[in-house]
Amino acid sequence: MRFDVLTLFPELFKPFFEIGVTRRAFESRQVEVVLWNPRDFAEGNYRRVDDRPFGGGPGMVMMAEPLSACLDAAQAARGGDAAPVLLFSPIGETLRHEVIEQWSVSSGAVLVCGRYEGIDQRFIDTRVTHQLSLGDFVLSGGEIAAMALLDAVARLQPGVLGDEASHVQDSFNPALDGLLDCPHYTRPEVWNGQVVPAPLMSGNHAQIERWRRDQRLAISQARRPELVVVARAAGRLSKLDEAALKKKL
Repeated sequence: MRFDVLTLFPELFKPFFEIGVTRRAFESRQVEVVLWNPRDFAEGNYRRVDDRPFGGGPGMVMMAEPLSACLDAAQAARGGDAAPVLLFSPIGETLRHEVIEQWSVSSGAVLVCGRYEGIDQRFIDTRVTHQLSLGDFVLSGGEIAAMALLDAVARLQPGVLGDEASHVQDSFNPALDGLLDCPHYTRPEVWNGQVVPAPLMSGNHAQIERWRRDQRLAISQARRPELVVVARAAGRLSKLDEAALKKKL
């Protein structure tokens, strides 16, 4: 798959592609990423990409023309059919595991990273096909959001993680019925007077898995109760699950 990223700060991405386990996806080009700077497509000696907003107000607005020309070049370089154009925006759909899974098996997209006060709405209306948001807060630009999407997509690619089952045990994964993950422990067995929970030391795999399931249920109920509601409505909770939840209430 290929992601073309339109950004005024392509240098932000370089270390991201070279550090951590997900670098395997980028080095092997399982996830190919091509960076494009709209400033390279701006006119005039100053390569201006922003201007003052009509109607007044603080900040500057990214101009439609440099972005559009940059997008045209990115689409042409991909060849074939036009790729989806994804803008990171507060009004977009919240980036959830199900969304990441969809993009992880796609052919990719063009990612538009906004800056300043925003982007000329005419570009959004005519060129953008999807909008995504990391949550109810505002960043200085779309680069961090783009990296979040790329990282999440990369770790789902075959062979990227050391253990193929690693991402299956992640929070929100359907394999966990969309619940939050349980706590994890490693050596030493006693640290600062705190001991590893006894079920994890038992060697009894059924007991260990029941403990982990109970923890996932309890944490989800305490932190994200809507996840338990969804799992229950889908018929994913057993009688043992319901008993565990009642015990924690």
